[in-house]
Amino acid sequence: MSGTDVGEELGARAAQARALALLRIRSRALAVAILPAAVAVVLFAADAQGHLAGSAWDAARWTVLGVAVLVLLVSVLVAVAVARARPAMSPTVPVAEEGAPDLYRLVRDLADRLDVPAPSAIALTPDCDSWLEDRTHRALRKGPGAALRKGPGASPGKGPGASSEGADTAPVLVIGSPFLWWMRVAELRAVLAPVVAGTGPSAHPDIAAARRFVRGLDAVIADAAAPGRGPVRGAPLAFAGWVARLLLRACRDHAAEMERCVAAAASLRAQTVDYGLRIAAQEQVGLAYAGWDRLLTRVALPAWRMGRWPSRLDAGVVSALTELSRRDRLADGFALRLGERPACDLLEQPGAADEAASLLAARLFHGGPAESGPGWAPVDWQQYPDEVVDRKWRSEAARLHRVLDTLGVPRASAADPAVPTLARVMEHLSGPGGPEGPGEALAAGIGAAVAREEAGAPAPGGGQGAGGQGQAFGGPADDPLDAWGPGPLPLFPLQPPRTGTELLADHVAAMVCCAAVDTAGAAPGLDWLDGPALLVGGTRRADLADPVLSLVEDGDPDPLLAWLAEVGVRSDKPVRLV
Repeated sequence: MSGTDVGEELGARAAQARALALLRIRSRALAVAILPAAVAVVLFAADAQGHLAGSAWDAARWTVLGVAVLVLLVSVLVAVAVARARPAMSPTVPVAEEGAPDLYRLVRDLADRLDVPAPSAIALTPDCDSWLEDRTHRALRKGPGAALRKGPGASPGKGPGASSEGADTAPVLVIGSPFLWWMRVAELRAVLAPVVAGTGPSAHPDIAAARRFVRGLDAVIADAAAPGRGPVRGAPLAFAGWVARLLLRACRDHAAEMERCVAAAASLRAQTVDYGLRIAAQEQVGLAYAGWDRLLTRVALPAWRMGRWPSRLDAGVVSALTELSRRDRLADGFALRLGERPACDLLEQPGAADEAASLLAARLFHGGPAESGPGWAPVDWQQYPDEVVDRKWRSEAARLHRVLDTLGVPRASAADPAVPTLARVMEHLSGPGGPEGPGEALAAGIGAAVAREEAGAPAPGGGQGAGGQGQAFGGPADDPLDAWGPGPLPLFPLQPPRTGTELLADHVAAMVCCAAVDTAGAAPGLDWLDGPALLVGGTRRADLADPVLSLVEDGDPDPLLAWLAEVGVRSDKPVRLV
């Protein structure tokens, strides 16, 4: 037996030992629950045999019986709460086997090489991570696709091709959707190897039972904390949640150590598959995370705030990472690997999968509705400059002038004082008092206007989701967030709320960009790493932020005036608003 096999065996045994420790905690809790009933049985049995007679023993017997009945009722209440609690399930896009036969075949072959059970299904998540998720709870058994083991030559056994009953109990493989577009097929297989290897420990009955026990406790605590419970139902749930918290506190260390040992054993087992390639693939994981984060915060978030959701986020991450590698001079070898087969080719309809994952990302990170509508529409990358960038600039410029009107700021001197101009904004911010007076009032007004508009935005709700995505990536009635519960959206906000000064700077910059487009022949554009961009003569101008901040924070218009003169922008000319 090699050193790797020994390490894997030791890790698996350590995980099983921790699982047994968790199950012993469950057994002790059960023992505490039935202890009064056992004492009551002993007392009544002694009375039936003529022992422990007398009024004092009679009183003790009936008192213990009452306590036993009460404890059993409470125990039943907690047990029912645990059984009925719905464990949290990560919001994902289900992938049926008919929608990705090559991907299912890759994972099935990978499980066969690792000699572990295959995952029951595959799902995508709009994040740069991959994991196994147990969805065997009866409330979560709407399977996202055919079992991986249902393939040619299916036969009973430990590995792929085992019985459908075993497939139903296997965890679901959740894959980060950016990986499919950025990674090559061989890289994806190398990255998934340690994840798929985790199905081996997951199939052990003690580890599976311990995980179900911990997840049940966690679900009870979440149910008890959910708002909207009446006193009749809320009080029992609150008590069940209190008991669950006590048990979970006792389980915490054992559960964490069990998962660490499971991960270590899976990693050691996966070393037999593409180990050298996995080291290089991990570099691509880091790059994908960096590009995905920039794409969401700099490119997607402005579109979401405008009521548009980019429908090809995963394809966009390839452009973002290509641009990042070009700027950072990391392109050595990138052109070669981009010539290999991308992992998204493993999907029958990569565009539909990208659209479904993009809509889910918008809901998770921004809180948009589940279906498209007049105020929530998809946008492709070719339309982004006009549909998002230009509309963003002009709507923010319009909001800026509406707030100035509310504050009673007079129009700047011009041939037609009724038209909006950049000069009006600059004169107000650079006037007497500077940013401490007019600037603060303007920032507060803009913040209040933005809050009112966001409060009136379309509310998140159920719906058909991305139209036309097809049954291969979730049916029209499927909502990936249904299993998460009724909590507020977004679940994972990308950025904290912007301050008044930040909002004011954004609005002034938008007004400058509108003036540049209308008076200097500039154009809106898209920068894959920084989002909305101003193009002057086909070249991006990235030097506007500092002059705008000088005006907003210091009341100094000179840097901005110099910038306007260099670009050829006329601040006294009217600007078209939305």
